[in-house]
Amino acid sequence: MHSPFQRTLIHLAVAGACGILALSAQAQAQAQAQAQAQAQAQAQEGQAETNIAVPQPDAPPATPAAPDPAAPAGPANTVIVSGSRIAARGFSQPIPTTTLTNADLEKAAKPNLFETLVELPALQGSTGRTTNTFSTSSGIQGLSSLSLRGLGTIRTLTLLDGQRVVGANVTGITDVSQFPQLLVKRVDVVTGGASASYGSDAIGGVVNFITDKKFAGFKTNLSGGMTKYDDDKSATLQAAWGKGFLDDRLHVTVSGEFTKQNGIDSPGFGEVGANGRNWYNNPALQESTREMQAAGQPRYRSIVHAQHIQYAKYGLITNGPLRGTAFGPGGTPYPFEYGTDCMGNFCIGGDRSGSVGAGTNLAMNFKRQVAYSRVSWNLDADNEIYVTANWAQVKSHFSPNPGAAKQGNLSIGCDNAYLPASVAAGCVSGYPTGVMSVGTANAQFPANINVHPTRTQRRFVAGANGKFALFGKDWAYDAYAEHGENTTIIDVRDITLNRRYNFAIDAVRDPASGAIVCRSAEARAAGCQPVNIFGDVPINMAGWEYIAPRTGPRQHTESRQNVASVNVNGEVWEGWAGPVSMAFGAEYRREKYAVVGDPYGAGVTDQSPYSAAWPLDPTLSVTGDNWFAGNYHNGEGSFNVKEAYVEFNIPFLKSATWGEANLNIADREEKYSTAGHARAWKIGATWKTPIDGVRLRAVSSKDVRAPNLSELYAAMTVTNQAVNNSQGSSIQVQQRNVGNPNLKPENARNNSFGVVLSQPGWARNLSLSVDFYDIKVKNVISSLNPQQEVDLCYAGYQEVCAAVSIDGPAGTNYVLAQSFNFASLHTRGVDIEGAWRQPLSDWGLPGAVTLRGLATRTIHSLSDPGVPGTTPTEGAGNMTGATPKWKALLSQSWEDGRFGLTLTERWISSGVFNNEYIECRTGCPLPTAAHPTIYDNHMPGAVYLDLGGTWNVTKQVTAYFKVDNLADRDPVLVPQTNLSLALNPAVYDAVGRTYRAGVRMTF
Repeated sequence: MHSPFQRTLIHLAVAGACGILALSAQAQAQAQAQAQAQAQAQAQEGQAETNIAVPQPDAPPATPAAPDPAAPAGPANTVIVSGSRIAARGFSQPIPTTTLTNADLEKAAKPNLFETLVELPALQGSTGRTTNTFSTSSGIQGLSSLSLRGLGTIRTLTLLDGQRVVGANVTGITDVSQFPQLLVKRVDVVTGGASASYGSDAIGGVVNFITDKKFAGFKTNLSGGMTKYDDDKSATLQAAWGKGFLDDRLHVTVSGEFTKQNGIDSPGFGEVGANGRNWYNNPALQESTREMQAAGQPRYRSIVHAQHIQYAKYGLITNGPLRGTAFGPGGTPYPFEYGTDCMGNFCIGGDRSGSVGAGTNLAMNFKRQVAYSRVSWNLDADNEIYVTANWAQVKSHFSPNPGAAKQGNLSIGCDNAYLPASVAAGCVSGYPTGVMSVGTANAQFPANINVHPTRTQRRFVAGANGKFALFGKDWAYDAYAEHGENTTIIDVRDITLNRRYNFAIDAVRDPASGAIVCRSAEARAAGCQPVNIFGDVPINMAGWEYIAPRTGPRQHTESRQNVASVNVNGEVWEGWAGPVSMAFGAEYRREKYAVVGDPYGAGVTDQSPYSAAWPLDPTLSVTGDNWFAGNYHNGEGSFNVKEAYVEFNIPFLKSATWGEANLNIADREEKYSTAGHARAWKIGATWKTPIDGVRLRAVSSKDVRAPNLSELYAAMTVTNQAVNNSQGSSIQVQQRNVGNPNLKPENARNNSFGVVLSQPGWARNLSLSVDFYDIKVKNVISSLNPQQEVDLCYAGYQEVCAAVSIDGPAGTNYVLAQSFNFASLHTRGVDIEGAWRQPLSDWGLPGAVTLRGLATRTIHSLSDPGVPGTTPTEGAGNMTGATPKWKALLSQSWEDGRFGLTLTERWISSGVFNNEYIECRTGCPLPTAAHPTIYDNHMPGAVYLDLGGTWNVTKQVTAYFKVDNLADRDPVLVPQTNLSLALNPAVYDAVGRTYRAGVRMTF
């Protein structure tokens, strides 16, 4: 059965196809001519804006066409580039920008444009459906959000047609999956600071999705795919229609999209991969004893076939004389097989049936639905008003882990009614306290924990753009007002309440009736049902419903954004070297959010009494945090910002001897209702040297990121901790985790310098650029632990002392665990981009070959906590992070007008497990918390080959295929200090070989 949205989409596709069949030959010819003209205009526009335009083979000049009297003429050769607000003749912006055209996006043949973009070398640390699959509580699961330079998604500004989009998370980051992707004609990736032009968050850069605002005709895209392992099956249906009315003064565009990706389900417990993947071998970091470390041996050693010794699949006694007793079918005890070389928490080999590391989904089950419309009206030949509406819903679900492992921390009484008689007797005789410790993977649970995020966006924009004459010059303007709403609901199912679980497993026999009951009378009165965790036995379903109620953790978040913006640009006067141009504008923005968690997670609040879904239970904590995971809390907050900017482009050199040069400067002033005043600026220059085809560019900017709603107003959670005061005495305090409304903006200094070689006379088919970048971010918002805050307060940091109270009577001391502007980031590297195109007709062969390559060399990615006693950490080449030293994307394409083939290589250089680890095998220094020692710190790199092809069946119909990870290269495993998912999907491919095929139709 199809949903109403899917049926509407199918009807749109069928109706469009029927209408197309009825077109006359004359109408078809007109449509083709219009499409060709539009494609040519897009190609010219895209090449004008791209950092490296793919060179085109020589062709005779085209005869100029008569201008359309209904279309605005506009100044010749003017474009808006995403790194600047300036549109001017001959303007070359100093900020490097990489552009992916519609043709590039189609060649990638991905079901989601996000999956194409994250392959770009400059994009590092993005989140998607293969990342955060281990997470229950992060709130970013299933969120397709982009990150440049490894600086994080919160420091990359993602725009749609140069406009802000309401955040899909309380941090304000957007979800690319909610964009109308079929209408995207290009994506500009500005790899440099752009806060002066676009405002807050553009520290790492800007990713701007540009849609086809005057699309005419009908087009659709149908595709499907699956992996080699017969999973992650996907289907995509997209359709768009556009038409002009009333002599093309009224233009209407609508589109609808549906994508379903089934994901890769958890294979469950044990050393086994999903659906035949045989590369998972239980990797882990095994820790040596203190005595071994004192003798010069390393602290950590990477092992495979690791067996955790603190739990077994169906229960394991972990202390005392019965240590090593496990439970099997029917609860029968048997001696556990520990394996060999046991140290710390791990042995090598042994009984690995209860391992949980492979049980995390490799990819989420993912569904996106998007409906978009744009209606515009030409007031005259030069001015347009328009409205757009976008509705999008993205759903995902996944399992973060099987069971709910308890690592030897369960206290089981010798009188537990479910213990086998032999074990109970041994417990009574061998454990004077009458209690023994047990660990279990809880494989008896009838279902794995499963998380279901749903994000629904409603976005409306009303705007106007055009041009006007002032002082004898043409000026262009763009103004819009936006209202956006995003509702995020995260439901977690089949997860246990910690206290109820502990009550349920503490089962004894009722002296009066002989029935097995929960020991606690209070728990029994609240409905406690006993649960047997010893052995492979069916769980008591009444007990399961008691410990894992059907209504699990739930978070409901409402985010709202209102924006009013106006931008004007034009030429001020004709200077001696060219037109002096300027852009200026102002913007008002208001962000607001409110989040509500369920009462068991958030605690008893004003929403009490509990609803029927979460009945009042006196055995649970009224302050919340009762779930095994997913303890969502309540919060709300808002801020507004008023800002204005001005930007100038000043040509100052035009000489046959010395070439041409221009200066680009900008300043933006911002006033935040919470963070106060902030300022961003940039100064850059380009020089078209007298050397044929060589251009130099440089830019220095100050960029800002204001604290987001989550950092300012995070809801309070409370835990108990112990800290040492200045006299060295340990005291008990409440750790109150809360937002900090006194945070100030982060400030970044962004410098870049580059050399561009653009189709010189001696190599007409070659373009190349090399850019060096250096980004330093100060006042970085980062959190401290309670002991660090206490130490800093005693050291005299008064802003921290305001969050510390440890001199009161017992029970009143607390530390507010907040974020502060203490930390700093520093990243430095080199971007390389090149393209070469060669027509093969020179050698008597059909078609043309295009080579394109992009690479980023990350030299440094330093993070400094800013806390006394800590040192900066280096992230470049840390393969557990997001910034390998080298990341490259290379492609080789052949096309002859009807057929096309593209081979792509994605390369990640080798690195280390962690740059702060000291590699040694003997004679090792004593490890420290900051610099542990490790036997082998090396992590291999990877090369992934992709192959795609197209066949233009007719002028309107194109069939295509794509094979990603053609060699089915296994992911590199990243060992952990526990048996969690030992993968880093932010760097390595975790899915395997994937096949896709589809058809595109344009009429």
